[in-house]
Amino acid sequence: MKPLADEIRPQTLDEVAGQKHLLGEGALLRRLIESGTSANLIFYGPSGTGKTTIANIIAKRTEKALYHLNATTASLQDVKNIIADVDTMLAPNGVLLYLDEIQYFNKKQQQSLLEFMENGKITLIASTTENPYFYIYNALLSRSTVFEFKPLSAEETLPAVERALGIVSGRSSLPFTWEDTVPNTIAAACGGDVRKAINAVELLYQSARPVDGVLHVTSEDALQLSQRSAMRYDREGDDHYDLLSALQKSIRGSDPDAALYYLGRLLTAGDLLSPCRRLLVIAAEDIGLAYPQAMVVTKACVDAAVQLGLPEARLPLAEAAVLLATAPKSNSASSAIIEAMTDIQRGAMGIIPRHLQNVHADSAGSGPAAKYKYPHNYPNHYVSQRYLPEELGEKHYYEYGDNKTEQAAKRYWDLIRGQE
Repeated sequence: MKPLADEIRPQTLDEVAGQKHLLGEGALLRRLIESGTSANLIFYGPSGTGKTTIANIIAKRTEKALYHLNATTASLQDVKNIIADVDTMLAPNGVLLYLDEIQYFNKKQQQSLLEFMENGKITLIASTTENPYFYIYNALLSRSTVFEFKPLSAEETLPAVERALGIVSGRSSLPFTWEDTVPNTIAAACGGDVRKAINAVELLYQSARPVDGVLHVTSEDALQLSQRSAMRYDREGDDHYDLLSALQKSIRGSDPDAALYYLGRLLTAGDLLSPCRRLLVIAAEDIGLAYPQAMVVTKACVDAAVQLGLPEARLPLAEAAVLLATAPKSNSASSAIIEAMTDIQRGAMGIIPRHLQNVHADSAGSGPAAKYKYPHNYPNHYVSQRYLPEELGEKHYYEYGDNKTEQAAKRYWDLIRGQE
């Protein structure tokens, strides 16, 4: 029997739930599809929001043969095998390649796709749950148009849930009924993912027990199974920005248990790259100079995780998460660079002091001799001289943190500078 999610999949743009900013009357993506344009597209957003459905509709509209690959398991040879079907009876009008999770193709693999896109052998629609501007090669981005898919509201999900319940009821050999609140419960519990909602309906029917010859389910049943459905599909990267935020805030708050929990949810969802990147950010932003070695250790853990891949990657990443959560914290460096860049963006672009400018300019006779003092020629390798532009006055960006490491540095420099 065909899976319920496939049976209920929309066949026209008007049947697609949500995404009105893309598919509403006059919206750009709708106009492109209706015009029959064969454009290379990148669909970015959570799973269960219609990306695959739209690709299917485009393939039918353009009468191209649709091939579906997942970058987590596919190789370039799979792409070449598809190209071999171009101009054959299998693909008389060309090929539309739907490449899911393109972020798992490395730079070389993504570059190799360009050859086939340039010569018109394929039309590419790539989807990703990650920010494409972080994970997709620039040359590929420049040849494609990015469209962002949004999670659906409960109201947008509800019609699909009601339709799925109707289909399941029609299939059932016994009468299948539900409490009036069940559709809304499922729609609200599935986090804007239609696939989760449909899967919950199917699980709800399969778990229903006959009472007096009737299958009847309650809102409590619906809530429990919706949550199970959501966990089943978390591996697709749903709500990954919220999870990454929770991971960083838990580590910043020095809670190793919460840090491991949110890291575990990301890894269970099959998301390896995002937590690796975020852990490196945390090491610099939240631990910083309180424990400078945290960046070195975290980088080693991340490198090991990427080399190992899942599931073993969880081991070094767990070490990094616990280390960062239990390490002393300082945001002194991150606060300082943010303040400095804010000043620059506001126009604080003073002239670099002459003695700091390139010495070769002076040797070429373009100005008076520089009066730069070489610190290594002075006691303690330090000498007082001006480094900031005169226009900035005595501006201070960096303030020593109140941790052991930075306070030790402060005591050292207070002593050295006090000896001038």
